[in-house]
Amino acid sequence: MKNIVILGSTGSIGVTALRVIRQNPEKYKVVGLTAGRNVQLLFRQIAEFKPKAVAVLQRKDAVWLKNRLPDKDLKIYSGEDGFVKVATLAESDIVISSIMGAAGLIPTFSAIKAGKDIALANKETMVMAGPIVVEEVKKRGVFVIPVDSEHSAIFQSIQGHPKDGIKRIILTASGGPFRNTSLEEMANVTPEQALKHPNWKMGKKITIDSATMMNKGLEVIEARWLFDIPVDKIDILVHPQSIIHSMVEYKDGSIIAQLGIPDMAIPISYALSYPHHIKNDLPSLELDKIGILSFEKPDLKRFRCIGLAYDAIRIGGSMPAVMNGANEIAVEAFLRKEIGFLDIPVIIEKIMSIHEPFPINSIASVMEADRWARQKARDVIKSMQG
Repeated sequence: MKNIVILGSTGSIGVTALRVIRQNPEKYKVVGLTAGRNVQLLFRQIAEFKPKAVAVLQRKDAVWLKNRLPDKDLKIYSGEDGFVKVATLAESDIVISSIMGAAGLIPTFSAIKAGKDIALANKETMVMAGPIVVEEVKKRGVFVIPVDSEHSAIFQSIQGHPKDGIKRIILTASGGPFRNTSLEEMANVTPEQALKHPNWKMGKKITIDSATMMNKGLEVIEARWLFDIPVDKIDILVHPQSIIHSMVEYKDGSIIAQLGIPDMAIPISYALSYPHHIKNDLPSLELDKIGILSFEKPDLKRFRCIGLAYDAIRIGGSMPAVMNGANEIAVEAFLRKEIGFLDIPVIIEKIMSIHEPFPINSIASVMEADRWARQKARDVIKSMQG
């Protein structure tokens, strides 16, 4: 029986993780949950899974929960400190990190420092603070098992193979909703159009990142740190069917890939049951019905965010955190219809161009880079609005 904490239990990853846990009550027990603003859903999750502690962003929501929950032994926290308390619960064995964006870094890092294994769905943790996180993971002797479908595929494809035999990693990408859309058409894309991903059901921020293909850029940086692979050995290949989730090429020419239907229950299940594969209720992948698996190189002129991510990790230091912070602000502004779709990479590039990178040697320095980037991005967006 594994005791599990879920950071971000009301998001798409959290909800799917609870689906996996629900199907395996003899294997998993929920001891902690955290959520943002969807307290109604969190209330229902608490009633079903009966955790020992929960945390929400706002104190008023914590009060709302306390007034409606009969279990007086349940600990209810709020704010970042509350998230950290749940992330570091003594009873937990593994923490599923699925809080969206930079907000997931501090609770996840705190869980690592507390000696918890991590099922990592929050790629920003590695994007912003990769070298610090890797050092802490080694120091504490914990596992970080990827939940992103691409990194789970890589993780599975390297099992039993010495790292020195790897020639390159090939991250596959669906190409998002605008794979065949011209730049002229992309200039007029609405948030509603960008949120219609062809293959995956995800939260708003990651869906927009998939549309700009920044998501793939973030995954390149995450893979660099997760697998200790130089960035120049990490390639991207567009695969519209989202059946091959990623591949590893070895020096002898062998390529090992992981395939499956596009459902996040698969990588979540593996992260929780590693090194075992356990039964779920998903249908089998039927390749004869898929028929064709196709591949193409990403168009770096139409999807400029990919190049910006490669630039950021090659520069290193604070630059990946700055890129990520600028992207989060730009995505929020696009969703509010304050800027256009093609303004997102323009804003990120502008912030990166004025940033003077500095070494990151603590989480505090990472968060300072993040704060700086967010404020500068807000200033640029305000100036664009006249």
